This record gives sequence, structure tokens and C-alpha cells, in this order.
Amino acid sequence: MPTTDASQGYAGLQQWAQPLIFDRLCSAYRRIVPDEGRARGMSRLHARAWRSLVNGDMDDFGATRETLVVALEGCGLTLDHLSDVDAEIVIELLDVVISRYNRSHRTARAYHLALLELAGRLAPWRAAA
Repeated sequence: MPTTDASQGYAGLQQWAQPLIFDRLCSAYRRIVPDEGRARGMSRLHARAWRSLVNGDMDDFGATRETLVVALEGCGLTLDHLSDVDAEIVIELLDVVISRYNRSHRTARAYHLALLELAGRLAPWRAAA
């Protein structure tokens, strides 16, 4: 049985996931932040954190995530909101992988492994919420 590792999934996510992530972030923040300017700013900041996460730049992810946590307060949001938005993104990416790669088990497995790792990296932040 050929082995599959998460690096193949990460490579694919780096190619196509950013627009989906940003779209989901914009939708989520428009829903929970009444001020459109602040919603856009939060979407951009959160997208930067996700870009670092997907690219494996954990130092930048941590720094951007800290900035994001501070920005939550200015919008009247909590860590629970942040956790909910992250969960929406993971589910969206998983839905895309399931629907798009359902006939290529090896590719789907690589994406699933990458998404599991991403969710695991978010877990400490979820626990803080």
C-alpha cells in the first residue's frame, strides 16, 4: 500500500485554499461584526493567520494570532467567536476535499491528513477559548 503524507495535502491547500478561506472569513465576520470596515479588517487579519498556518510558518501564525486575539476585543468578540470561525473554515475545506477528490483516495487522504494537522495546531487556541 503506497504511503501518503500530509505534505501533498499542504501543497494542494497552498494552491487553492486561500480564496475559499477568505470568502468564508468575510461571510463570518459580516455576520458577527456590525461595522463593515471592522469586519473587513478582521477578515484580512484572520486570513493572514490562516495563510501562515497553511504555509507552516508557526512563528508568524502565533504572532498574527495574538494580534487577532487583541483585535477581537475591539469588535466585541470573544475567543469562542474565533473558534467558531476557524471551525467553519475547516469544515468548508473538508467539504471541498470530499466533493472534489472523492475518486482519488490517495489525494483525498493527503488532504485529510493536512486538515487534521491544521485542526490540531488550532486546538491550543480552541482550548484557550
